[in-house]
Amino acid sequence: MEKIWLEKSYPPGVPFDINPDKYPSLVAMFNKYSVQYNDRTAFINMGAKISYAELAEQATAFAAYLQQDLGLKKGDKFAIMVPNTLQYPIALFGALLAGLTVVNVNPLYTARELEHQLKDSGAKAMLIIENFAQTLEKIVDKTPVEHVIMTSLGDRLGLVKGKVVNAVVKYVKKMVPAFHLPDAIRFNTALTKGSNLTFTPVELNGDDLAFLQYTGGTTGLSKGAMLTHRNMVANLEQAKAAIKPLLEDGKELIVTALPLYHIFALTANCLTFFTLGGTNLLITNPRDMPAFIKELGKYEFTAITGVNTLFNGLLNTPGFKDLDFSNLKMAMGGGMAVQRPVAERWEKVTNTRLLEGYGLTECCPMVSLSPYNQESYNGTIGVPAPSTDIRIMLEDGNEAPIGEAGEMWVKGPQVMKGYYNREEATAEIIKDGWLATGDIACMDEQGFFKIVDRKKDMIIVSGFNVFPNEIEEVVMMHEGVVEAAAIGVPHEASGEMVKIFVVAKQDDLDEETLIKHCRENLTNYKVPKLVEFREELPKTNVGKILRRELR
Repeated sequence: MEKIWLEKSYPPGVPFDINPDKYPSLVAMFNKYSVQYNDRTAFINMGAKISYAELAEQATAFAAYLQQDLGLKKGDKFAIMVPNTLQYPIALFGALLAGLTVVNVNPLYTARELEHQLKDSGAKAMLIIENFAQTLEKIVDKTPVEHVIMTSLGDRLGLVKGKVVNAVVKYVKKMVPAFHLPDAIRFNTALTKGSNLTFTPVELNGDDLAFLQYTGGTTGLSKGAMLTHRNMVANLEQAKAAIKPLLEDGKELIVTALPLYHIFALTANCLTFFTLGGTNLLITNPRDMPAFIKELGKYEFTAITGVNTLFNGLLNTPGFKDLDFSNLKMAMGGGMAVQRPVAERWEKVTNTRLLEGYGLTECCPMVSLSPYNQESYNGTIGVPAPSTDIRIMLEDGNEAPIGEAGEMWVKGPQVMKGYYNREEATAEIIKDGWLATGDIACMDEQGFFKIVDRKKDMIIVSGFNVFPNEIEEVVMMHEGVVEAAAIGVPHEASGEMVKIFVVAKQDDLDEETLIKHCRENLTNYKVPKLVEFREELPKTNVGKILRRELR
C-alpha cells in the first residue's frame, strides 16, 4: 500500500516501520526486561503477585527442569493447557528459555480435539490444569506426550491461600473430576527440582519456532500456524508502536480477561506490556461477571483488551458503571467485530475510546488498529500496523480501486512461516509473501479499512473461530444423520451462534439427541444451539452443499 495513504491516516508519534530484529528472540526480550523492571509487578492473579525478577527466577527453574530432568531439547514441542493463572507465564517463558516450541491448548477442548492437536503438533510434554486432566487421561496413550506436568488452580497463590483455593475448587465446588495419570508430576515439585538444577542457555534466532498456534485457517481441522521468534517480536513491536503514545513505561496495568492461550491476549497483553514494564491482571474466569467487576474495583487499571461480547457483558452487569475509570487510557477490541452500540456505550460509561483492531492467528495476530487518537468509534478496523502492507484484491487478480471491496491480502514481518506439516494449505494462503486472509474489505479516501464481509463460511462465536467443516464432521458421526451443514446465525450476546441443517435417516431423530451428541465431541462454543431438519440440502452441480443458500 502506498505510503501516501499512511501519511493521511497515521496518528502522530506512530512510525511507518518497526525493527522486527530488535531482539534476536523472545528470550532475549524476556531477559532484557526482567532485569530492567526487576522490582515491578509482572502479573497478578487472585491477589497474588509475581515480580519481573521472581518470574525470571521461576521460569529459569522450570526451564532447567524441562532440560535436565525431562531431557527436552531445542525445538521439542511443549503444550500448555491452563487458564489465566500465574502458572501460565512461568511455564510459557520457561519453555521458551529452554528453546522449546510452545503449543497453546484451550483447556475446554474435548478429548477428540485435544488428541488431534497433541498428535498433529508432536508435543512431547505438557502442562495441564487438573480440572481437565480427565480429558487428557482418555487419549494420552494415543499421543506422543511422554511427560505430563499437573497443576491446581491455587498452586502459585502462596502456601495457605493456595491450599484453601485448591480445597474449595476440588471438594466444595467439585470442579475436578476424578482422573488417573499416575506418572504426572506436580508443577510446584517441578519448580523445586528445577531450582536445584543448572539451566543451560539455548542459542535462538529469529527463524526458530516460538509457537505452534492452532487455528482452522479457513477450512477443516485445526492447523498449527508456525510463528517464529521474529514473527512474534515483530508483532509485539508493531502493537507497541501503535499504542505507545498513550502509555508510560513502568506505569501501566492491563486487564487480561481474554485467555493467554489465545494469540490476541498472548501478544497484545502478555508480551507487549512486558516490554513496557507493565502489570497484567490475570482474570481466571471472566464469565463470572460480578466477581470480575469486584476484582476490577481493587486496582487502578489503565488498559483492557476484549472481544465485543466481553465489553457488552461488563456494560450490562450491575456495578460496572460505578468503577473508577479515571486511570483508563485504552480499551482495545478484536477477535470479532465491535458493534457500534457497544462501542458508543463503552465510551459514554468509561470516557475512553474503544479502539477496534483486526488480526488473525497467521499474523500473530495484529494487522491493523484504529489510531490511538481517534475521537470516537467509526466502524473501521483502522490503519495498517507499522511495517504492514495491505492490498485489496479483485477476483481478476488486480488491485481494487479506493472504495471498492475485494479480498484483503497482508504482507509484513508478522506473517507466519506457514502451517506445520501442511505445504498445500500453506501454498493456498501465502502467495509470493502475501497472506490471503479470505476476508472481504475496502479502503476509504482517508486510508481506513473496513471489513465488508467475512471468510465466507466461518462462524465467529464470542471472538472464537468456528469452522463449519468440523461441526459437520461431528454431526455426521451420529449414525442417524445422512447429511449436515452448519452456518452462523446472529445472536445478541455472542455475535453469532451455530445452527445446523440435517437430513436424517429416520423420523425419530430429534434436536436434543443431536445437541447432546455434539456436546460430547465439541467445545461448548462450537456446539449447535439450533437444529433444522430438512428433506434435502441445496447443492451445486458437483454436489457441494450450498451454505450460502441456507444462510
